[in-house]
Amino acid sequence: MSELTATASCTAYAAVVEASGEVVAQGLLVRRVAWLAGLTGDLTARLVAVRWNAADLDALASGVGLDGRALPSKGWMALRRLGWGVRPPSGVHVCDRVLRCAQEQAARLLRLALHRRRLVAAIVATWPQNAGVRTSAEWEALRALLPGEVSAADIRNRTRQVRAYRDEHGVFPAGLTELEGPPKVAAQVVLAAADRQLLTLQRAGSRSARLRVRLPLVESPASAREWAWHLLPVALPPTVPPEAALCAPTVRVAKGRVCVDLPFRIPIGFAPATGHVVGCGFDWGLNTLLTGVAGRLAGERVVCDGRSFAYDASGVSAKLHRLRAEREHLAAKHRHLERLLAGITPVDSRYVALSTACQALGVEHERLRARIRHLNKALTWSAARWAVDQATAAGASVIYVEDLATLEARGRRGSVNARLSGQVRGQIVEAIRHLAAKHAIAVVTVPARGTSRYCPRCGTGTSLLTHCPAPDRLAERGWRWAFCPACGLSCDRDWAAAERIVSRGLLGQNATRTRRATGARTIATIVEGNVARARPTRKLTRAARRARRTRTDLHPRPAARDRAKNRPTPKRPTRTSANPRNNPMTFSRVPDRRTVPAPPPTGGGQRPAGHAPKPGRHPPYRTGHVRNSHHRTGFHHAKATPVLTLIEHRGSPKQATPVRVT
Repeated sequence: MSELTATASCTAYAAVVEASGEVVAQGLLVRRVAWLAGLTGDLTARLVAVRWNAADLDALASGVGLDGRALPSKGWMALRRLGWGVRPPSGVHVCDRVLRCAQEQAARLLRLALHRRRLVAAIVATWPQNAGVRTSAEWEALRALLPGEVSAADIRNRTRQVRAYRDEHGVFPAGLTELEGPPKVAAQVVLAAADRQLLTLQRAGSRSARLRVRLPLVESPASAREWAWHLLPVALPPTVPPEAALCAPTVRVAKGRVCVDLPFRIPIGFAPATGHVVGCGFDWGLNTLLTGVAGRLAGERVVCDGRSFAYDASGVSAKLHRLRAEREHLAAKHRHLERLLAGITPVDSRYVALSTACQALGVEHERLRARIRHLNKALTWSAARWAVDQATAAGASVIYVEDLATLEARGRRGSVNARLSGQVRGQIVEAIRHLAAKHAIAVVTVPARGTSRYCPRCGTGTSLLTHCPAPDRLAERGWRWAFCPACGLSCDRDWAAAERIVSRGLLGQNATRTRRATGARTIATIVEGNVARARPTRKLTRAARRARRTRTDLHPRPAARDRAKNRPTPKRPTRTSANPRNNPMTFSRVPDRRTVPAPPPTGGGQRPAGHAPKPGRHPPYRTGHVRNSHHRTGFHHAKATPVLTLIEHRGSPKQATPVRVT
């Protein structure tokens, strides 16, 4: 049994001073928390600025203190063992626990700088001969020097940063400290480094907690008497279970409110890396955001039930594209106004109008950015929740997804891969890992190369798929549909890719590797195998069920009524005439609408109910994916396949019956 750590964002609207019982309103509480965040932020910024040099970063990277002992994992203890202290300004009284919080935040920033420094050093050491493209050997040399957990986006961004520095100065940067300045310090208080002398946290119920923390009464407290204990009631969101263990939070001020980022730990089951029989594979599709299948390992092959499930976020993506275009338009106008303001003086008559318009555009631009972030976050957790629900319903113990490091967009910005790179794929993978851990489901990444290129039924790396627009347009070039000329497979391109992903995962699960630092699991070795689609057990038809029944089965009688029959058996109505009026037999299906127009009213009465069927109307039934009303995806314009259990196969056939979808 292990533990899962998560963070919930809470809000404190008021507080009570413990000594006097004074009720502190929200506005005054925000100012006092902002004073504490300002004190710790100034101390952190001063400490980071002093230690922002190559020698101090080397000392921190060595992992050994001044006394020769290894540096502890806690940041504030590591800095104190190195002798990196900080003092408050003269005339300001700050307790030692506040200094701990400042040192903890500084240690986290400096340790992140070590990671970025290794990345920059690897890029500079393996700078390609051609600045635009790296060869395969150059990529291998770069990967050998890179630290773990480096994405393609990080490599691309740091390469652009180094190129810009070289173009401006004519030489490569000597290190990270020369390439960029000290990082900015967030206005927050990391209370994880404090103890009972600065805060206490207790549960007050299943949905509430009580945070007791010392806050300054003035902006620059001169003595300990200007600090007081405050009791902050915190309402816990529903995502925090009653059995969760609460940890020390991080307090900050955002949008005029006191936000409490509260970590908590919950016990979860262990998800093994190997030994999986049923798994789900998800493909980052071109047609939909996620397309998945459920597969079962039967001996040395993988059998699917011939059913796919998809999460279609095209409506949300279109909305995000519109918001991004509007944001870029506002940003261009804002930059234009800034250039105009830089060219005039404040005494100019146009300065007031331009500054007012520039400020209004800045506020609107920030509002659009926040809206895009919130929509991306909602889409992330909706897709992750849907994927985990599908895996849970199928009885899967593992989820396989494509490795995002092999999905970097190339070419022009308007290409398909470039548009898909704007999705929140990395956030979705992290959300899937978080939600799957609660259900003891493992999440493993597999290589994405060749998943959409080869046939999942007969192509173990040899049979190429032909991509076309639709199954009835096989001679045309397209990307939506896949057709195999060798075996005749015809299905959606993303469906075929998802089958290859689950096959690579289940067949190559013995090659699963777990990163010790993050716990992320991946399969780097590609094990190919064909996927069979088995027909599920079908329900007998009505005619077959009638043929199996006997007369006793059709008319079961209780034991007490078997001795005597007190009423005659009713006869079935038969059709005696073609005229419905003379035919006593009733039809089980009555049309919902009139097949002919209603007659015009002849008197003063009401017109008869019903109306004539209009041409061009869609059928009343629904085809395709089920909308959000059937599955809680969180969006009105998102479509997702409903969550269904994995259909059991009829025994374990020696050879699965292939299904050709056309």
